[in-house]
Amino acid sequence: MPVNRPDFRVYAAARGDNAPTLAADATVDAALVRASDYIRTRYVLRLGIASPDTDVNVIEATYIAARREIATPGFWSATFTPSQVKTLIAVEGIRWQAADPGKVGFTGRDLATPMDPAIDALLMPFGFIPGTITV
Repeated sequence: MPVNRPDFRVYAAARGDNAPTLAADATVDAALVRASDYIRTRYVLRLGIASPDTDVNVIEATYIAARREIATPGFWSATFTPSQVKTLIAVEGIRWQAADPGKVGFTGRDLATPMDPAIDALLMPFGFIPGTITV
């Protein structure tokens, strides 16, 4: 059961998200390609997942990533510099400071890559990727 447009639309609709159903086929297909690219490069290759086209967790993770891509095209291709990572340090007046990479669990390229806790939770059983945080 590889990733496909009809199943993605059913998956999203079951979660109250009709954006993939309302979007043009070309928009949905592009979101699925970008989401697949993200899942493949961030998880499948790094964790050595042998059968990503049939693994239900990889497929669901791709659909989660594609929902973000439909809502914000290019979401997974955004890059950030380490100085953009911030930590909330005070609530009275809300103050932020640059995060200490050693304390937030991110290192190297993971400092500049968007992540989704639901995707991490689905794929972490395959192995730990340094710099990921599972919530």
